[in-house]
Amino acid sequence: MDRVARTPGSRRLRPLSIWSGAVTAALALSCAGAGQASAADVNNAKNAGFESGLSNWTCSAGSGATVSSPVHGGSAALKATPAAQDNAQCTQTVAVKPNSTYTLSAWVQGGYAYLGATGTGTTDVSTWTPDTATWKQLQTTFTTGSSTSSVTVYLHGWYGQAAYYADDVSVSGPDGGGGGDPAPTVPAAPGGLAVSSTTSSSVSLAWNTVSNATGYNVYRDGVKVASATGTSATVSGLAASTAYSFQVTATNAAGESAKSAAVTATTAATGGGGGGGGTGLPKHAVTGYWQNFNNGATVQKISDVPAAYDIIAVAFADATTTPGAVTFNLDSAGLGGYSVDQFKADIKAKQAAGKKV
Repeated sequence: MDRVARTPGSRRLRPLSIWSGAVTAALALSCAGAGQASAADVNNAKNAGFESGLSNWTCSAGSGATVSSPVHGGSAALKATPAAQDNAQCTQTVAVKPNSTYTLSAWVQGGYAYLGATGTGTTDVSTWTPDTATWKQLQTTFTTGSSTSSVTVYLHGWYGQAAYYADDVSVSGPDGGGGGDPAPTVPAAPGGLAVSSTTSSSVSLAWNTVSNATGYNVYRDGVKVASATGTSATVSGLAASTAYSFQVTATNAAGESAKSAAVTATTAATGGGGGGGGTGLPKHAVTGYWQNFNNGATVQKISDVPAAYDIIAVAFADATTTPGAVTFNLDSAGLGGYSVDQFKADIKAKQAAGKKV
């Protein structure tokens, strides 16, 4: 990662002897002017969260598209897919001020991902990460030259590698005058909060995505106990056979939403001998294994699995070019158009019916 550092200058003040009221007044005016605070930093990137599709962004060889899942914040993110001769570069020209320092950042997931800026007028910068299964923030800084009024910000993957996802790009620093995204508003309270599973010491929760949210807080009996960037969380360290009330809020730079409607969950009893050991399963259970590809068996969705199955083991993973690493992709085409959102909803429905998925 290349960084351009700027060392502030230092000033040494010498005592002054004030000889007249006129000089005193002039000095007071000078000090008042020097003490005024500079304008707050802003995000100079436009459509930074890809909520308006690819508006303001240009992607090479048609490699970019917006998707609704996975997202880091809001309801959309960039998905860019490299090819053998194309690294899926997506760029935006961002207005900046000369002789100013900016922090460039973005959240990425998936295949190899690079973030950088060119045309800075000083030293161009970049940073990168190998493939990652969860959202990770890339960040670097740059300083503009004396005549620089715009820079080119870019994201790209690597040739022939897996698609990368990007969201919530930021070029934070003095307002360059190009007009960034509108200031965020406080998000709405999350809906759809539900208990997805319980053990004797933990409760797992899931909720719906909130537009323009960048994170979520989880409350247990009115006290904040966890934070999440996605729409699920597990609260652990709980007592067995105890009822708890949970709520969730959505957050962004503008603040925190009101709390969601509460849900109540009771932890399982501490495991003993015999029937299931506090798992909520009978002593004898029927297990089915579900894969994400057409293996010659009857193609069916999670919702189509017969009710006789107490446990549905979702077992699939795809190898990557990195030894020992795997990724998880739903073969929607091979499964008759089965979408990721429907897949997740079917799992929740089965869990609500008392099945273990």
